[in-house]
Amino acid sequence: MSENEPRLWLVATPIGNLDDIAPRAVEVLSSVSFVACEDTRRSGLLLQRLGIAGRRLVAMHEHNEATVAAEIVQRLKAGETAAYITDAGMPAISDPGRRLVAVTASAGIGVSAIPGPSAPVTALAVSGLPTDRWVMEGFLPRKGRARSQRLDGIAAEQRTVILLESPKRLGATLDDLAEVCGADRPAVVVREMTKLHEEVARGTVAELAARFAEPPRGEIVVVLGPAISQPPSDAQITAELHRELDAGATPRDAATAVAQRLGVARNRTYRMSTELARSLDPRMP
Repeated sequence: MSENEPRLWLVATPIGNLDDIAPRAVEVLSSVSFVACEDTRRSGLLLQRLGIAGRRLVAMHEHNEATVAAEIVQRLKAGETAAYITDAGMPAISDPGRRLVAVTASAGIGVSAIPGPSAPVTALAVSGLPTDRWVMEGFLPRKGRARSQRLDGIAAEQRTVILLESPKRLGATLDDLAEVCGADRPAVVVREMTKLHEEVARGTVAELAARFAEPPRGEIVVVLGPAISQPPSDAQITAELHRELDAGATPRDAATAVAQRLGVARNRTYRMSTELARSLDPRMP
């Protein structure tokens, strides 16, 4: 694969420390026909500091992505090559770029990525929370039913959750998480990653809400521990068995249905189902 072929390159840029830029990223940014970017002023300074001159910058952000993406694809079809960078991190991950990738791929043009810094993955790695299963939630809705629904989903989420938040709203979000998820849910607030004043604050969501009651400075990622699934109690199983028996199921069928529904051992539900059926009908053998 030649880097001079018509191709879109997604190039990860530093999330703080400029030394984190990959040598191959510099090579690609130096060789493409043009560089599309989220902010021409910020990206222009980055390219200048990397010693890359003469690259034409094309602004593509969340407000104009649909229009500019189509224009970029036309230039790629004409034989040019392009790189896309966002203000920090990997494009298209909670940043613009997804639509550009989709239309480029649909046009039959190759899309490649130069991997590198990513705030969500970096925060997850240093959090110390489970990393085998995790989900990226990004920014929560600011208010209303949409926010409540997302919080309810997070409360039941059995994977580690990654959230992005602004310094001004961090305290309110931690308060909401404590209320909906439980004050003792473990969490980590990672602030100013790779920078001089990097901070990794660990604790419960209630402890972190108190710690960040006053807005801090810098870029922030919140990593929330997974919900712990509690095994069904005898009372829950009995209620489900009661419902099955009242609907006409036999003790055996009720036990099988409830065991599958609640994920418990069938011998447990069968014993309880038989006892419950006898209490409801003393004539049973």
